[in-house]
Amino acid sequence: MDSYWHLLAWGAEGWGDEFAWGLLMTLEVSMVSYAVAVVFGFLGAAGKLSRHRWLRLVADLYTTVVRSLPELLVILLLYFSVASGAERLLKYLGLVDDGFQFSPFWAAIVALAFVSGAFMTEVLRSAYLAVPSGQIEAAVSIGMRPRKIMTRVILPQMMRHAVPGMGNLWLSITKESAIISVLGSFSELLYTGYRAAAGTKQYIFFYGLTAVLFLLITLVSVLAISRIEKHLNRGHR
Repeated sequence: MDSYWHLLAWGAEGWGDEFAWGLLMTLEVSMVSYAVAVVFGFLGAAGKLSRHRWLRLVADLYTTVVRSLPELLVILLLYFSVASGAERLLKYLGLVDDGFQFSPFWAAIVALAFVSGAFMTEVLRSAYLAVPSGQIEAAVSIGMRPRKIMTRVILPQMMRHAVPGMGNLWLSITKESAIISVLGSFSELLYTGYRAAAGTKQYIFFYGLTAVLFLLITLVSVLAISRIEKHLNRGHR
C-alpha cells in the first residue's frame, strides 16, 4: 500500500500533481466546451424552428451530418482541415501575420462543442415544442413583447423540459473531453492516466484511478443535475 501512495506523491517522485492537473484540465475543457455547445444548440434550434426555409435547411444539414458521422472523425476534420484552412484564408486576405496560428486549446474546444452542439440543438428544439402553444398565444394577446415572452413564458418552461437532456450531454462531454488528447499534448485525465501507467507499468492501479476520478465527476454531476431538476419542477407533477 505504501508503494501505491508513493506513486501519488507530488513532484518528480510521483504522479499526484499530474493527476490533479489532468482532473482540472478535464473539467476546464468540459465546462468551456459545454458552454459553447449551448450556444451552438440555441442557434441550431432557432434555425430549425425558423420560418425561413434556408435557415431550416442549414440547421437540418448541421444536425444530420454531425450526428451521422463518428464524433472523433468530425473533430479531426474540424481541427486539422477547417482550422488550418481558415488560417490560410486569413493570411491570404492579409488580416493576420504570417506566423498566426489558432490556439490548439481553443480549436479543440470549438471542435468538441460543434459536435455536441448538434445534439444540444435537438434537446432544445424538443424542449421548445413541449411548451404549450396556448400560453405563448395568451402572452401575445395581452401585449407582451417578444423578449418578455421568451424570458418569462418560454425559457422557464423550456428549461424544465431541457434539463434532463442537457444533463446527459454534460455527462457525455466529460467523457468526450478525453478525445482532445489525440489532437496534441493536452494533459487531460485519461492521457495522464495513460502516461502514468506506461511510465510505471502499474496499469491496473493508474487506469483504475482514472476510472474512479471519472466516476467521481459523474456522481457529483448527477447529484447536481437532480437538484436542478427538482428545483425547476417545483409545483409540477
